[in-house]
Amino acid sequence: MTTWVRFSFILAIGLTTSLLSANVQNPTKVFTEKQLAAAGQKYGPLAVKRLQAWQELVDDNIGRPEKTVLKAVNDFFNQAQFVSDQIHWKKSDYWATPIEFLGTDAGDCEDYVIAKYFTLKAIGIPEEKLYLTYVKAIRLNQTHMVLTYFETPKSIPLVLDNINKRIFPATKRNDLVPIYSFNGDGLWLSRQRGKGKEVKGGTQRLKKWNILLKKLENN
Repeated sequence: MTTWVRFSFILAIGLTTSLLSANVQNPTKVFTEKQLAAAGQKYGPLAVKRLQAWQELVDDNIGRPEKTVLKAVNDFFNQAQFVSDQIHWKKSDYWATPIEFLGTDAGDCEDYVIAKYFTLKAIGIPEEKLYLTYVKAIRLNQTHMVLTYFETPKSIPLVLDNINKRIFPATKRNDLVPIYSFNGDGLWLSRQRGKGKEVKGGTQRLKKWNILLKKLENN
């Protein structure tokens, strides 16, 4: 059976958005006033309130125990409505920024994971503990994305999911079979017996990821 694994190898990819520079002394601002105003014009006053609640989520959780933070962030974003990309964005596969996701209050599995990933980084969870993980959802018989968190490199990861909204260790998620994982550091395939195979080209192979990073940098 395929195992949930984590391997670290560096690919020099610059993630230089405001979401990626959190520290306790200088809490991260997850959006600018200009972005807030633009979101209000585009999505309406409720979007402004959701974005402000997002900033409060970050401010309130900096310095708290990591597992407490995981639950707070998971619960916050799982309030959004699941809507397929085809219906929501009129595209077959669209990766929304957290502002787009909260602005519309809807998205698909990638959008939940992206928002959780960058929010946890903004709060101060180290990137090497967080992985966007493609899985096969057995019951749905389709690919799905979840966020996995490794307390240590050898830990069994915790799974943050929008389908099963409770956080469980991966060993308790027999309904999911891992395929591959990635973050800003690298991309690898899951293999049996705890071994992993590096994917040549790393995250450069993930066109949607790189488009997303450009959107984050340019917004």
